[in-house]
Amino acid sequence: MVFEEGPGLPASSGTGPKFGLVAIDLDGTLLRSDKQLTKRTATAIKQCVQRGVQIVLASARPPRAVKQIYKVLGLDTLTIHYNGAMIYDMHAEKHIYHRALDPQLALQMIRTAQQIVPGVVSVVEVLNKWYTDRADPRSTDETALSRKPDYVGPLNEQIINEPVTKLMLLATPAAILEIRAAFEELFPLRYTFAASDDYLVQVMQIGVDKATALKFVSELYGVEQKKVMAIGDAPNDIKMLQWAGMGVAVGNAYDETKAAADAVVPTNDQDGVAHALIEYVLGGD
Repeated sequence: MVFEEGPGLPASSGTGPKFGLVAIDLDGTLLRSDKQLTKRTATAIKQCVQRGVQIVLASARPPRAVKQIYKVLGLDTLTIHYNGAMIYDMHAEKHIYHRALDPQLALQMIRTAQQIVPGVVSVVEVLNKWYTDRADPRSTDETALSRKPDYVGPLNEQIINEPVTKLMLLATPAAILEIRAAFEELFPLRYTFAASDDYLVQVMQIGVDKATALKFVSELYGVEQKKVMAIGDAPNDIKMLQWAGMGVAVGNAYDETKAAADAVVPTNDQDGVAHALIEYVLGGD
């Protein structure tokens, strides 16, 4: 993780923070398009922490792909992963909340997708383990670049024999639409979709979303809903933004995400998160 310099922060207004907890998405929100974290944004987060604000990272990524960012920011809070399917304690290196797909359902979905699109790439996340039938560079947003898959090869009952935290399928945008349509017909009311990119579909247990996980975390920390702010960019952030007392979309967000937000700040490449924290949490100008 490399800090890039940016403009300095304004002096504190001297008043207390307006929010007690801020949930922040990573890719497309906290991180720039080149996956870097700026010094300005990191400093704003650390100022929030110093003033008692709980900063909660809420991502589609697994714990292993969030750990470095978490350490750089010096956080000690719980983290939300897999679009809300898991809540993780980084310090204890264990999950405290896990909602997973039945492995047989996951295998049925993989086989269905393979029938529709023979070249589809299947990725299965089981807690913090990563299984795939073929390594694909497009999956690097979801996994740590420094770590190879735990398994590469055919995904069958011998490999997929535990509850599946998240299933991810990668193909062309047109093929993804076909897969989604088939799943809706064949597996109704048995899963939850999450959309972040048009070349992949993310599948979790029914009822899983970032909003549900954020509610769980905020209750653990004793922060009431109206004192929670959430920042995001993609459709999988919408429910989180709507549930929070204040939802903020970065300027590069999807149109539907912006429409669901209470405020829109500059893009992720323009320190949008820092702007949101300064303007709405720290009370700066």
